Amino acid sequence: MSAELISGTRIAEGIRQELAGRIGQLKAKGVTPGLVMVRVGEDPASVSYVSGKSKTSAELGIYSETQVYPENAGEKELLGRIAELNSNLRFHGILVQLPLPNHISEDKVLNAIDPLKDVDGFHPVNVGRMLIGEPYFLPCTPHGVQELLMRSGNSPEGKHVVICGRSNLVGKPLMAILVQKKAGANATVTICHTGTKNMAQITRQADILVAAMGSPKVITADMVKEGAVVIDVGVNRIPDATKKTGFRLVGDVDFDAVKEKAKAITPVPGGVGPMTVTMLMVNTVRAAEMRLAAQRQA
Repeated sequence: MSAELISGTRIAEGIRQELAGRIGQLKAKGVTPGLVMVRVGEDPASVSYVSGKSKTSAELGIYSETQVYPENAGEKELLGRIAELNSNLRFHGILVQLPLPNHISEDKVLNAIDPLKDVDGFHPVNVGRMLIGEPYFLPCTPHGVQELLMRSGNSPEGKHVVICGRSNLVGKPLMAILVQKKAGANATVTICHTGTKNMAQITRQADILVAAMGSPKVITADMVKEGAVVIDVGVNRIPDATKKTGFRLVGDVDFDAVKEKAKAITPVPGGVGPMTVTMLMVNTVRAAEMRLAAQRQA
């Protein structure tokens, strides 16, 4: 029997409907959430990602601007712009689209963003607050994974979650979120990575298996326990002569084989992807709500 499909598209739509109500409440108080996105260069993937975020913002009634700098823009110039945006009350959230050109330090740029406007959740203050369980904002993709699990009826509470991948974007923050002594978390978490020996022995113990390794179809059916829930974070292009583009998107999981063993599984595309953009909108609205609350307390 094939696994239940966990539709990120459907779950994201539900969250956006909830957000619409919160945005309406803010606007009734004279506040329109504002998001500014900074892009350096014309990397096609970055252009596409920023365009998608801008479209979603408009659909929800969030004010957004995209500020574009040439590929050869200087680090000092970019840092100066971040400082200006930090003090610009029109924007509640600041997002710098990664990757940046090699001559610009991503760490310096991300660290320059005001933690209360860091809607990506990458600033060290936000990372630290996440780890101790008192976050301003949670990183969008890991938070999206948590919401997928909760809203599909697959709560991680009391489960053994195995995460394959230890990146600062997905693996490590997801571990920090799911290990918390909180509703929607409280899991036993194991992280596997390129240095893990006998990985399949560990992944077969997972009640919930999260693949975030960035390698196509690396999680095979023999690595998955019967009845496990499988969340595929990977997005990989592989050649496909039948497609106009010459390629198709696949995840880190061998979907066709694993879906015959899993209880539930996310597709690629249409799984984790739609959640990432939606959680960015959640963080932007939260930033607006937090500022409004702070103003009323002042």
